[in-house]
Amino acid sequence: MPHTHRDNVVQAARSFLFVPGDQPARFDKAVDSGADLVVIDLEDAVAGDRKDSARAAAVEWLSHGGRACVRINEASSPLYGTDLDALADIPGLVAVMVPKTGSPESSTAAAERAGVPVIALIESAIGMVRVHDIARTPAVARLAFGHLDYALDLGADPGWSAMLHARSSLVLASRAAALPGPVDGVTTALDDAEALDGDLRRAKETGFTAKLIVHPKQVALTHAAFRPDEEAVRWARRVVASAMGSSAARVDGHMVDAPVLARAKAILQRAG
Repeated sequence: MPHTHRDNVVQAARSFLFVPGDQPARFDKAVDSGADLVVIDLEDAVAGDRKDSARAAAVEWLSHGGRACVRINEASSPLYGTDLDALADIPGLVAVMVPKTGSPESSTAAAERAGVPVIALIESAIGMVRVHDIARTPAVARLAFGHLDYALDLGADPGWSAMLHARSSLVLASRAAALPGPVDGVTTALDDAEALDGDLRRAKETGFTAKLIVHPKQVALTHAAFRPDEEAVRWARRVVASAMGSSAARVDGHMVDAPVLARAKAILQRAG
């Protein structure tokens, strides 16, 4: 799948705010929170008997001006195909987040079926073992880490020390595949800014550049944590300036083409 504006949106985002698919009154409120990308959740946040109505609500909102990613149900679920078929060619769909991604083939199939890039959510031992192959899949715009499900799959503690190898593996796979830094998992402590700040600091130190979040109050701290440093901002400004009025340019000994310019503009956008 070629690079598109949707890829740029996914790759530049710092905050991915989940909103339950069966709560359509909250969709616009999630957008108003200032999160870089809203993720309408059809999976964990929705009870089994509300899956159909949640999917219908997401399709309705995305068909009438809304823009978001959608986390679909996992590939082993009978709802997986139904979700993808319902979302295909919906104008407001930016990406699909595929839970428990386990193979490059499943990522490619989901992207082709929905017609948008994939955020591959790594949540299992199988997914982690194949993470480099998954990251190199053209359909994958970003990797994300579901540390709670991953710890459950391994029978491990979900704390930082136990999950450090997994997190570093996602960072390495992302870098080797020329993807942006991966998206870290959620902080479930909704009223503990100190816990969120600690998770963000450790995530950034590890090489993550974005976070899955579950409440609008987590947006501001997340954006502050992942704001580009001054060196990156200066580089981006030089790139953008060099490209003014020219289809090709050179900065710091490197050619500036469309993808490089898009990355520079994304950095400036994140810097505010």
